[in-house]
Amino acid sequence: MTDQLADRQETYLTGYSEILAEVADTGRRLNRGELEERRLYGEQAAEAGHSLRSLVRLHLDATRASWPGGTTASTTGVADSVLAAVAQAVDAFAEGYERAQRLAVRQEEAARREFIDDLLYGRSDLGRLAERAERFGLVLSRAHAVAVAEGPEAYDDTAPVTRLVETALISRFGDRRILITTKNGQLICIAPGDQDDVLTFFAKQAYAATDGSRVAIGRPQTGAGGVVHSYEEALSTLELAERLELDEPVLRAADLLVYPVLTRDRQAMADLVLSMLGPLREARGGAEPLLRTLEAYFDTGCTAAAAARRLTLSVRALTYRLDRIHQLTGANPADPVHRYTLQTAVIGARLLGWPAQEI
Repeated sequence: MTDQLADRQETYLTGYSEILAEVADTGRRLNRGELEERRLYGEQAAEAGHSLRSLVRLHLDATRASWPGGTTASTTGVADSVLAAVAQAVDAFAEGYERAQRLAVRQEEAARREFIDDLLYGRSDLGRLAERAERFGLVLSRAHAVAVAEGPEAYDDTAPVTRLVETALISRFGDRRILITTKNGQLICIAPGDQDDVLTFFAKQAYAATDGSRVAIGRPQTGAGGVVHSYEEALSTLELAERLELDEPVLRAADLLVYPVLTRDRQAMADLVLSMLGPLREARGGAEPLLRTLEAYFDTGCTAAAAARRLTLSVRALTYRLDRIHQLTGANPADPVHRYTLQTAVIGARLLGWPAQEI
């Protein structure tokens, strides 16, 4: 410890030797005001960045300098009183120090949460946002991609699942300018756009840690606003997967771009659904069973046997349903000319929630 540092730290012992001297004379314990003064010194020392270890050592040095001499029974009693006072004083000082540390942690967490909110909602000035991003390991001049994991329960920054996934990524990739956070109960990973291996690993870890989550990965986007765009793409992909009942645990926005295109003109899609599939409502049991049949048929590459197995039907029963669809709609699912229009209408029905919802 340098003399200059020691001089600065001596400030936090102001009044300490005097207290010990009075305790040695009277045997009293520290009063409430003295304890609070020790706590305040502890807070100030923490805020100034001094180590608790060196400060405790300083207290012990001051205690030794003030220690009562001699070995008589009377002196032993005084020593016991001084030791009790030392314990009180150091305990209060450490309590204040820890109180300041907890406050600093809370303030850091609040600053991080504010930054995350601004980053994902694009609410802050982009120039200022880029400056703040450096503090959290992001360089917003580069392209970034965002992965969002949605599990069976809501997660926050302190959840064991969050810590588990974050630890796995840090152990695997170290300091790669990766940011792990949470928002609205979802796990979020922000990584440079050219490091797809990071997002893929995040998806695997999130899936394992949450016992079967679904993860969506947005496309890499450039600039300070790129994180927002990639994040919104990932959220839209999760919503799309829910509406289309997609089974894949990891979904990439780049692979599903056709669906937003299909729904861009909602009225045109609604017209297609109603004109092509509306007649299915006349079937016994309504449109839903026949709509499921078309989905299974198209998903299995228009293979009747595979579609029948998926629906737990006989091939004969499936063929009957396809014939019934042909009769009602006038479109033959097995005919390549009709197939594309029917399949597009089936996708549109799922995107629009038909027939459960009127469109």
